[in-house]
Formats: sequence, structure tokens, C-alpha cells
Amino acid sequence: MAFTKRSLGRNGPIVSAIGLGCMSMSEFYGHSDRGTSLRTIAAALEAGVTLFDTGDFYGVGHNELLLAEALQGKRDKAFIQVKYGALRSPDGSFIGIDARPAAAKNALSYSLQRLGTDHVDLYMTGRDPNVPIEDTIGAMGELVRQGYIRYLGLTNVDTETIKRAHAVHPITALQLEYGLISRDIEHSVLPLCRELGIGVTAYGVLSRGLLTGSKGNGSGDVRSTYYPRFHKENLSRNEVLAVALARVASSEGITAAQAAISWVLSQGEDIIPLVGARTEERLREALTSPVQLSADALSAIEAAVPQDAVHGERFMVR
Repeated sequence: MAFTKRSLGRNGPIVSAIGLGCMSMSEFYGHSDRGTSLRTIAAALEAGVTLFDTGDFYGVGHNELLLAEALQGKRDKAFIQVKYGALRSPDGSFIGIDARPAAAKNALSYSLQRLGTDHVDLYMTGRDPNVPIEDTIGAMGELVRQGYIRYLGLTNVDTETIKRAHAVHPITALQLEYGLISRDIEHSVLPLCRELGIGVTAYGVLSRGLLTGSKGNGSGDVRSTYYPRFHKENLSRNEVLAVALARVASSEGITAAQAAISWVLSQGEDIIPLVGARTEERLREALTSPVQLSADALSAIEAAVPQDAVHGERFMVR
């Protein structure tokens, strides 16, 4: 499976059809073991995974340092996409976004040092409401010309922002949440990406574990706090969807996780799912997901997990 390749955008690089999201190896979903994380990244490389996703705010730099350690001596085998812009306080809380031109250059400097590399393959920013996107992308484009970045990307932005950014410098990929019960990008964002030749790296393909029956991992797991779909009043009803998906998946000879991943893979060659596997076992499961399911299987999966059947919003409304 992992040896299957896809183009990241119409004119972008060729990368593995599934990427490894490294965020949960540092925080948010409960305790992670450093040794296990390093072995999982090594196993991903060995299996042919080339796309690795991180952010400078994941573990406040910890995730980049972890990835650098795992990729030591193997940097040329990895395509690293880095998100920046989110601001953290010492207590770990998120306190805003800074995508000013100077901030983009400053953040990249620290990322390059932590990653132990002279360039980032794909550098991605979210929308800073206080900074024109043209200014942010202009600064990032300058870093491309200087050789510090290979490609530019955006995360969780609307169609107007995409158009304005793409007019300044070609946008190679968007990172967006996309999965069976998080399909809002299909209305306008995904069609625009396809019109402009922009690829999608999709996170949340398992809806943070909701589709596989996860209830959270106790201390350090923020899902039950920040994600309403995991709140007590919603979780029991959402578990019905996980059971239904598992039943259909079993009839296809695959697991619920594989069904959810394969559904995303089947939505188009321009979409690359990111799996947040933290162990070699979960990684192997993800990488053996079918690349393309039959029309009947896709229909059965969508009938089992209708996109409007989930209870609760994706995020807490603040």
C-alpha cells in the first residue's frame, strides 16, 4: 500500500498515498512513548511512507525534535510538511495566530534548527485575521526563492483566502479535516482546489478515533474536553456509527479504520489521508487499507455512517 504514490497537487511533488501525522506523538491524545514513536516513524519509512506531517506548535517544538531524531541520516527519504502560526502560552493553551511576514521567517528559522535540515518541503499557514494573506504568502514566497522552502500550503481556510493566496504564489496543497462525517469541504473548497490544481492532505480521517470506537486515553487527552462529539451526551450516540462502520468493514474483510481510510483514498487521486498512527501495529493497519473500494462498498459505508448522523460539532464554539 505505502508504495502507491500520488501527486501532491497538479504540479506538485510525488509522495506516498498515505502520510503519517505525527502530532499525537507529542500531545493532545494522551501519553505517548518516545521509543514507540521513533520505531513507528522508522517503520513508516521502511514501508515507503514519504510524507510526514508536523507543526512547530505540536508539543511546543517537541514534535519537530522527535521527527528530526527519527529521520537522522534519512532526511532525503522524507517529505516534511510543517504548519506554523499558532501561538502557545507556557501552560500549553492556544493564544492566537501570528502570520505576519516577520513571524513566518522567524518561525521557519526555529523549525529548520529543530528539524536539523536546511529546508522544509511544504510550509503551511492558517489565516491570521490581522494580516492580509497576500503579505503572509509574499513572505513565504520569498523564502521559497531563497531555497528554505520547496512548496507552500494553507490550512483550514475559506475559498476567498485560497484564491487570494494562490494569486500571489502557487499553493501546492491545503491541509483540511476530511472524512466520512466531516465532509463540508466538498461544497466549495474541494471543487476550488481541483479547479486550481491544489492537492489536499486530509487529517481527521478517523474523526479523531470516533469512527473506531475510541473514548479517549485519560490524562492528557483533550478530546473529551475540546471536541463535542466526544462529550458524554454525544458519545454514546456516536458509538452507534462506529459499530455500524465496523459491521460493514467486516463484510469487506477489513477493519473499521481501514474502511474509513479507504473511503478517503477513494474520493480522488488529489487527496492524501494523514494517519495519526502512534504504534507500529496501527501503522500496519493503516498502510494495508485498500486504495480503491468498489462502488457497492463505498455506498454501504456511506449508508452506515451518513455524514449528517454525527452528534455534536467538530470543535468547541468559543
